[in-house]
Amino acid sequence: MTVSAKTQQALRDAMERLLSGRPEHTDGKLSKNNLCREAGVSRATMNRATEILTEWDARTATSPAGVQQRRRDTELAELRSKLRKSNKKCRAPQDQVDAAATVIMTLLAENSALREQVSQRSATVAPLRVPAVSRTRN
Repeated sequence: MTVSAKTQQALRDAMERLLSGRPEHTDGKLSKNNLCREAGVSRATMNRATEILTEWDARTATSPAGVQQRRRDTELAELRSKLRKSNKKCRAPQDQVDAAATVIMTLLAENSALREQVSQRSATVAPLRVPAVSRTRN
């Protein structure tokens, strides 16, 4: 099953606009979704235009816009990788801070409990009786 000449022309015109960086109906990203949107046809209709899709794949691989997009995608992947590594580095000290906070809270609770025990005890002081020691001199 093929598409009409009018649809083929719409897809070719859309391809040229996207590849030249002058989109009219999309964000300009070189994707097949943008190609069908730019052409104003459904995805199913575009999928039947196999000759145009083959041309699209070949041209996007070598076009300046395609090269630039791959470069951006590569840079974005590298930045995401760096961000993951940075987040991982930050997570270790945060885990230590969280552990220290847990220990501090535990010690605070124990300290409060001990203070409560001391305050509930009798405050009466009883003197110790020391037996008198006789001193004898030789």
